[in-house]
Amino acid sequence: MILDLNDNINLPFTLEISFNKLIERYEELAKSDDEFIAAKARRILKTQEPYPILRDGFSKTSVLKKHEKEIQILLQDSFSEVLSLNEIKTASVPYHNFIFNASKRFKKIIKTAGPDFELVIKNMPEDDWYILSCTIIMAFYYKYEINFKRPLYYEIPDENGIIRIYKILYNADFMEVLPTENAPKLTQDDFDELLDNFENIELWKEKFPPQSYITKGFVISNIFDVTDDQSISNIKTTLIGSNKRKTEGFMVDFQKIFRSLLGIQDLEVGFSVFNKEENTLMKLHDSSVSSFLLRAKEEFKCENLFCHYSYDKILKNKTNFTISNVDKSFENAKNKSPQVKVLKDQGFKSAIFAPIAENGELLAVLELVSKIPRALNSINSNKLADVMPFLLSAIKRSKLDEENLIQAIIQRECTSIHPSVKWKFESAARQFIKEEYNGNENPAFKKISFDNVYPLFGQIDVKGSSEARNNATKKDLALQLKMVEKIIKTIFEKERLPIFEQLIFQIKTFEKDLKSNFKVDSEQKITQFFLYEIAPLFKYQFKTKPYLKEDIEDYFSKIDSSLNVIYYYRKNYDDTISLINKNMSSLLDRKQVEAQAMYPHFFERFKTDGVEHNMYIGEAITKEDSFNELYLYNLRLWQMQVMIEMETAFYNRQFKYPIALDVASMILVFNQPLSIRFRTDEKHFDVDGTYNARYEVVKKRVDKANIKGTDERITSKGKLTIVYSQQEDEFEYLKYVNFLQSKNKLGKDVEILELEDLQGVTGLKAIRVNILYQKQADKKEFYTYDDLMKTIKS
Repeated sequence: MILDLNDNINLPFTLEISFNKLIERYEELAKSDDEFIAAKARRILKTQEPYPILRDGFSKTSVLKKHEKEIQILLQDSFSEVLSLNEIKTASVPYHNFIFNASKRFKKIIKTAGPDFELVIKNMPEDDWYILSCTIIMAFYYKYEINFKRPLYYEIPDENGIIRIYKILYNADFMEVLPTENAPKLTQDDFDELLDNFENIELWKEKFPPQSYITKGFVISNIFDVTDDQSISNIKTTLIGSNKRKTEGFMVDFQKIFRSLLGIQDLEVGFSVFNKEENTLMKLHDSSVSSFLLRAKEEFKCENLFCHYSYDKILKNKTNFTISNVDKSFENAKNKSPQVKVLKDQGFKSAIFAPIAENGELLAVLELVSKIPRALNSINSNKLADVMPFLLSAIKRSKLDEENLIQAIIQRECTSIHPSVKWKFESAARQFIKEEYNGNENPAFKKISFDNVYPLFGQIDVKGSSEARNNATKKDLALQLKMVEKIIKTIFEKERLPIFEQLIFQIKTFEKDLKSNFKVDSEQKITQFFLYEIAPLFKYQFKTKPYLKEDIEDYFSKIDSSLNVIYYYRKNYDDTISLINKNMSSLLDRKQVEAQAMYPHFFERFKTDGVEHNMYIGEAITKEDSFNELYLYNLRLWQMQVMIEMETAFYNRQFKYPIALDVASMILVFNQPLSIRFRTDEKHFDVDGTYNARYEVVKKRVDKANIKGTDERITSKGKLTIVYSQQEDEFEYLKYVNFLQSKNKLGKDVEILELEDLQGVTGLKAIRVNILYQKQADKKEFYTYDDLMKTIKS
C-alpha cells in the first residue's frame, strides 16, 4: 500500500497531486456567458473552497480518502458518468502506477485480470523514465521542446487469459513544474550537450538532480484497446526479423500473437508451401513450423489433400476456406473430404486455411486450427486480410532464401567458383552489368585469372580399381550366363530345336571369353545378348511353357530393372567406391574449413576412383598485401597431415565396406608459382601458359608412373608418396617427415626414389614413407609450421 507518492521513486522531481490547474479552469468557466456552465463551475469551486490542500498539493495518499467526495466533484466533467461504461480512463500522477480515479470500464478490466495482477507500464527502460521526466521539465519549465515521446502500453489479460494491449495517451493540461533551490539554472549549452548524450544517465542527473523540481497536478490517461493493431504490428516485426525467425521460440511467440488477434486461447498456427511444378503442398524446412494438413509427411499431392470444393477455393480462387465445425462436416462429407478427416484425426474442431498468393499465383497456405468448435469461422477469417501482406512478404523472402541456398549448394557441389575467388567473379559481373547499362551491345565478361600463385595437389586413389571393377563385372555376367544356360538347356531337352543348341554354344563362348579373353567391349556384347535375344525369348517362353514359369520368374527377379542385367557384384563395387569417396570427401571438406581460417586460398576437389584436390595460395587470391611464404609452408604441412588422417579414417572403417579395397596417397610438389585461369567453356580453373602446362601433365600421369628401372608403381598402399623435382623440395619435405615421425604419424621406412621419365617430363623424384595408422586421434590433431620450428629449435 502506497502511503506517500514519493516513496521509492528515482525521478528528477517530487510528485504532488494538485487540482490547481483544474480549479483555475473552473474559475474561468465561472465567468462564462452560458449561465448553466457558469453555475456549475461556481458550485464546484464552492465545494473545494474549504479545503485549500486540494489546490496547494499533497503527496500523502490518505488525503485522497479524506476528500474523496470533493475530488469526485472536481473530476465529474473529466470522467463523465454517461461514458464511464465505455471509456477506458484514469487519473494519476505522471510515470507512476498509482491511480486515484478511473472509469467503470477500466475497473472492470482490472478486476477481470485477477487479484494477482499488477498494473505496470511496459515499453520503457528504467533509465529512460528518468530522461523522459527531464524532457518534461525542459518543456514545461524551460519551454524547450524536444521530442522524446514513446508509445506507452499496458498488457492486461482478459477473461480467457489472452493478453490484450492497451495504449496510454496522457493529457497533461493540469500539470505544472516548479524548480526547488537545488535545481541548477540551465543554459543553451547545457541543452546542446544533452542532445548528444542521450545514453549518459549520469550527465542527465547532473543537469537535473534527483528531486530538484516539484511536479504539481495530475494527468488524465485516455486508454485504448489496440490489441488487433499491435498483433498485426507484432506479426510484421516477427516476420521481418530474419534472425528472430531462426530462434527456437519463434513459433511459440507467433502463435501467441495470432491468439491475441483472433481471441482464441488454444489457437495453433501451421504453414505449408505450394510447389507449382509438382502441384503439392510441402513442409517448411524449419523444425519449429508444423503443417496440420500434411501431418508428418514431407509433401502431399493437392488433389489427394482437398475435396473438389476446397481445392477450387484455395488453389483456383485463392480465397479462405473455413471449417467451423469439423465433426459436423465429417458426418456430412461421408469420408469424401480429406482435409476434414485429417483435422478430425488430430482432434481439431475448427480451422481456417488461408492461401497466400501474389498475382494469382499460390505460394503457401496458412493453417489455423483450434480444438473449440466454431472458434474459427468465415467471419473472423476476414481479420487475416490485414496480416496477409506481411505473410506474403515473409513467404517471398523465405522462398528467395531457399533459392539462394539452392544456388549456393549447386555452386558448392557442381561448379568450381570457390568462395576465396568469388570476389573476382563478382567484380567481373559488375563490370559486365556496367558495360551493358552504358549501351555496349556486346559486353565481354572479363578474363578471370590469378598470377603468381603456388599450387598444391594431392590424391588418394583406390588401388587396382579397374581390376576390381572388371572382376565384379565378370562375376555378374558369369552368374547371369549360368542362369540363362540352365533355362536354355531345359528347353532344349524338351524341344530339340537348332536355335537352342546355337544359343548354348554362344553362351559357352561367352563363358570362355570371360575367363581368358575379357576385352573392353566384352561387357557390351554380352549385355546386348541378354537384352535383345534372351529377354524376348524368355518372355515368350514364360507365356507358352508352364514348366519354365518358376525358373524364368527367378531369373527376372534377379535382374536390375533399370540396367536389365544382374547387378550384384558391380553394385558392391560401386557402393564401396561411393562410400570411400563420400567419407574421404566429407573429412577433407571439414578440414578445409580449418585450413581457410589459417590463410585464405583456392580449393577444389574431385571424386574419381578416390579423391583428388587442388589448392592455390598467393597474393592474387587474397587481394591483400599479407601473403608470406610461411603460409605456403604451413599449408603444405597441413596437407600432409590431412592425407594421413584420410588414409587412417579409410583403414579404420575398411571392414564396413561391401568389398575389400586398398588406397594409396600421393602429394605432388611444384615449387614455382604459376598462373591459373578460369575456363568458361569447361567451368573450372586450369593453369595458364605453355610453361605451366607441364604441371598439369605431371598431375595426370604421375600416379601411374613406375620407379625407375622397375615395374613397381611409385604409389603404394600404406605409404605416403611425395613427388618433387627440386633438391630444396626434398630438404623441405624431409623436415616435415621427421617432424610427423616424432608425432607418431609417420613410420621410419623412408625411401628416396627416382621416377621413370614421363612424356616431356624428366628428373622427377619421390619421398615414400609408411603411415602409422592410429585408432585414436592425437589430442592435438593438427600441427602448424610454428610447431615444427619449435620442435627443430628444441
